[in-house]
Amino acid sequence: MATDKNLFKGFSRREWLKILGGIPIFGAVWTAGFRSNEKALSERNLLLETLNIKASAPPASGPMTGEPLRVGLIGFGIRGEQLMRSLGFATVEWLDDMAKSAAENPNDTRLAEFKAQEGLNVRLTAICDIFDVRAEKALRSFNTKENPCKRYKTHLDLFNSGEVDAVIIATPDHWHAPMAIAAIEAGLHVYVEKPMTHTIQETYDLREACRKNPDIKFAVGHQHRQTQSFLTAQDAIAKNTLGHVSLVVTATNRNDDNGAWQYDIHPDASTETIDWNAFLGTAPQIPFNAEHFFRWRKWWAYGSGLSGDLLTHDYDRINCVLKMGIPKYITGSGGVYTHRDGRNVPDVMQINMDFPEFSTGTSQTPGKEKGMTLVYSATLGNQFDRGTVLMGHDASMELGNMVTIYADPRSTKYKDLIKENRVDPSVPIYQYDPSANGVDAVTSATAKYFANKGLLWTYRDGKRVDSTFLHLREWMSCIRNGGNPSCGITEGFEEAITAHMGGLSYKIGRRIEWDSENEQIIALPGENLDEILLNNDDVFIS
Repeated sequence: MATDKNLFKGFSRREWLKILGGIPIFGAVWTAGFRSNEKALSERNLLLETLNIKASAPPASGPMTGEPLRVGLIGFGIRGEQLMRSLGFATVEWLDDMAKSAAENPNDTRLAEFKAQEGLNVRLTAICDIFDVRAEKALRSFNTKENPCKRYKTHLDLFNSGEVDAVIIATPDHWHAPMAIAAIEAGLHVYVEKPMTHTIQETYDLREACRKNPDIKFAVGHQHRQTQSFLTAQDAIAKNTLGHVSLVVTATNRNDDNGAWQYDIHPDASTETIDWNAFLGTAPQIPFNAEHFFRWRKWWAYGSGLSGDLLTHDYDRINCVLKMGIPKYITGSGGVYTHRDGRNVPDVMQINMDFPEFSTGTSQTPGKEKGMTLVYSATLGNQFDRGTVLMGHDASMELGNMVTIYADPRSTKYKDLIKENRVDPSVPIYQYDPSANGVDAVTSATAKYFANKGLLWTYRDGKRVDSTFLHLREWMSCIRNGGNPSCGITEGFEEAITAHMGGLSYKIGRRIEWDSENEQIIALPGENLDEILLNNDDVFIS
């Protein structure tokens, strides 16, 4: 087949990247000036057949038909507002801001995407927030003739109102499990934000509540499980593309006040507008402190630090792909090194998770390779993107909203192809970009960080879709049509236990072990592990 050199004229570099992004890229096939001869195409097809990786979206969730699902929200803060938009409910303030932004910047498609979002046949009937300003803001936007919505002073009032079928819990961490258990016992379906629980004992208690109420559809808010590239990564692992994976590295890098949980403190915050005792709950009783209320993630008493807030996302992403479960051993270290502002959760942290018996398969002598370490490394004082890499004997996979695989120079599986110069270890043997047919607007560094972890959007047929919307839709489909959420109580239990082991190891300065047979954390015999996990000499500031 002759090559028409004029075929390649007229394309810019950006256009080439877009064209190439729509198809898997196979090693040396695209080197040497984008060769397009018969031999190159034959080699490409050979590698395609050899790898046999299927790039596919998660199964579509079922229809949203029938009676409207009545939903109640507990916690209308930052995440609560985001969840409501994914549900189809945006505040008038947000709509106005987005309209102005779109008028000034044609690349800002947030409002257009919201308006194009599928309706989920939902009525938001109940709001519970202990800060009057937030609750009133929600009612101004959502309590309409078409959608009557009522505020409830307490979560128990909401659960017992008879006005809701399902609840979404977006509160500080220390309220996740108590509210979820109470809702389940009241016969309500539950969607709870991560981490699933705040203490070790709560993790067992919540699982028991789910087991006793099997008809309840329970979901944890790890929306990255809807991300198309992760499903592709699952297939690559199943096909033993990487060989034995011995090391996985993943990271959190942030370098701004918002990323360090230094959220704005509302000027109207006071004991007149906030039910302080309701906020404290089981936390130590202290006088009103606005910083604790708005920046609660900075203290163990209400939040879970890097181990519970951000490690959980990365752990569950890898668990979604590898299905390795709870690690046998965890070692955590770090400290408050970049934000000495009174917080007692670390802002620099490293957690090593060891799985001595885990294997993803091998291309070598059976039994030679076994065991894996997952390293989570985080800093809130630097924004350099380190990405997520799964490192196998035969290949390494970069995992984000794209999947990129490189053959290892010492691979057994690809040894002959490398020797014949048909595969170049410096060039991907596989690259999948589900956004190839879509164009992303320029976003902030923070947005890119979240997007690459599958937390903001994913793609369906090249079109960008809100991953939280898909995760909520899946949960609602399970309620209406049966089935189980992709991140339910089993996955949530694994996430929570792993996070608690990481926080506990950091607090006591030693390795923590998981006894899988008895489902127990082994740390310090005779000690109250939850008390160690939650308490610090400087837990509170004045």
